[in-house]
Amino acid sequence: MAKSHPLGFLSFLSIFLVLALQCHVSVSLESPTTESVYLPFLQCLINQTNSADEVSNIVYAQTNASYTSVLRAYIRNARFNRTSTPKPLIIITPLQESHVQATVVCAKSIGIQIKIRSGGHDYEGISYISDEPFIILDMFNLRKITVDIEDETAFIQVGATLGEVYYRIWEKSKVHGFPAGVCHTVGVGGHVGAGGYGSMLRKYGLTIDHILDIQIVDVNGRLLNRESMGEDLFWALRGGDRGSFGVIISYTVQLVPVPEKVTVFRVQRFLADNATDLVVQWQQVAPHIDDRLFMRLLMQPVTNKGQLTVRVSVVTLFLGGADELVSLLDKEFPLLRLTKENCTETSWIQSVLWWDNFPIGTSPEALLDRELDSADFLRRKSDYVQNPISRDGLEWIWKKLIELGKPGLVFNPYGGRMNEIPADATAFPHRAGNLFKIQYSVTWDDPSAEADKNYTTRIRRLHSYMTPFVSKNPRSAFLNYRDLDIGTNDFGKDSYEQGEVYGLKYFNDNFYRLVKIKTAVDPENFFRNEQSIPTLPKSK
Repeated sequence: MAKSHPLGFLSFLSIFLVLALQCHVSVSLESPTTESVYLPFLQCLINQTNSADEVSNIVYAQTNASYTSVLRAYIRNARFNRTSTPKPLIIITPLQESHVQATVVCAKSIGIQIKIRSGGHDYEGISYISDEPFIILDMFNLRKITVDIEDETAFIQVGATLGEVYYRIWEKSKVHGFPAGVCHTVGVGGHVGAGGYGSMLRKYGLTIDHILDIQIVDVNGRLLNRESMGEDLFWALRGGDRGSFGVIISYTVQLVPVPEKVTVFRVQRFLADNATDLVVQWQQVAPHIDDRLFMRLLMQPVTNKGQLTVRVSVVTLFLGGADELVSLLDKEFPLLRLTKENCTETSWIQSVLWWDNFPIGTSPEALLDRELDSADFLRRKSDYVQNPISRDGLEWIWKKLIELGKPGLVFNPYGGRMNEIPADATAFPHRAGNLFKIQYSVTWDDPSAEADKNYTTRIRRLHSYMTPFVSKNPRSAFLNYRDLDIGTNDFGKDSYEQGEVYGLKYFNDNFYRLVKIKTAVDPENFFRNEQSIPTLPKSK
């Protein structure tokens, strides 16, 4: 990072006026916000970078003509795209590591909160909203991907999307892949920091299980890697980070082998077609079968033949051929009644497209589309199931789904590689002992406050109804599906006690190690958000 240079205030004002013209910034110097944030922050950035031109290319104040488009580009939940939604005072879009370092140093110097955004898919919008004055460090320009097939590794900056990662791997090899999420517009930063999983979960585990190195800017503005940060912080950043420890710049990851041909299928049943028996058997099979097979289960209330019912869908990736898959499931999962005609053999990259709802045959270049400024209204929640749900339990759940009318359930099977990795190997703790993870899902298109309240109430009720069937003490949750209903950090007011509420659900006993690491690397809790890792109270 460039050394700061002396700059008198009058001299700075003249530079600021030039900068204001370049950035279309027209703010009142009488505004307390300007005096306490804009001018000191911009002056600090110019000092750190030695260049007003550099700063003008990465700073967007609220009066910048491009501010709104930059802000909206990566808002992925329309619930937080309203005029009433709190807005950042400034958006910083770094072009290089030194810009991140300067932003951290300058934000810390004036005491302004940083929100860190890569793809904006966090369900509660925590990366781009706050109840206190804040700035956004938007990482979308830091998206370099370098794939080394000889070493079977990739260097990935956090502003890249999963689709871009998959595409760049496919460019270099047709028999390598990477175990991460199924939505191509998800940003690498948030996805990987909280664990990350996808349709190769049972064969290869989580995304974080393949991280070799990490670059991070710490609270002091230092750029660290695995060697210089130490193994404790490296442990915490694999599944325990959503803006708690610093600003992650990049990951170096190990690629995984994939066969030239894989098999996908989707099979649907309704309650009248013995769907309940299918789900009973799915619970017996999906977490225990060949670890090359991932069978996601979706349950949605629908109308079929004029009757309200529940549709059950089995959505599958098998790292092998269709004949082998049909033979395997004929033996292990006979109620599915799978035939080869149900199956599609294809390449791994085409299976990636298929899982993201593109038709087979779509050009892989579709994965490069970031689909900017596109968002639905949505709420999500999560749970873990450690004992099979009985037939009677499932029938009761179906009644509740039909009564609610809108929310659905997604069961994601564990087992396989997830059973082999100890719960304390990484900060992500939900390994052996979990049969499957539940995602509660509701999406709507009515922008009214009444609709928001209505659908939020429905998904909360469904989550409450599921209490007898899910993990207890704690009732665990998945950090990638961050949920503010669990509890919030009150920014210094009993933050440790409040942190335990959500921390133990997301991290189980790993929470306590995370708190110690947080206290060591960021003792003043500069990197904080509504559900960040708290620091230890002074008395502890």
